[in-house]
Amino acid sequence: MKLDIKALALTFGILWGLGVFVMTWWILLTGGAGGPPMLLERVYLGYHITPVGSIIGLIWAFVDGAVCGALVAWLYNKLAP
Repeated sequence: MKLDIKALALTFGILWGLGVFVMTWWILLTGGAGGPPMLLERVYLGYHITPVGSIIGLIWAFVDGAVCGALVAWLYNKLAP
């Protein structure tokens, strides 16, 4: 069985993007944004724990997740019998 690269890339992108978006808003609503910078703030340019940062993080995470999903599907298709 072969995996559809586009479908897995889209799925990974949506899940990772929404995960970062929801995590950012969870931190904003619970007031936990007053610590040292998060790793994502160092990796995703322009991302901060702010409402605008949640949109920037959503976009970066979607691209990141889509690339990873495409790589996973491609690698699976190459290695699976």
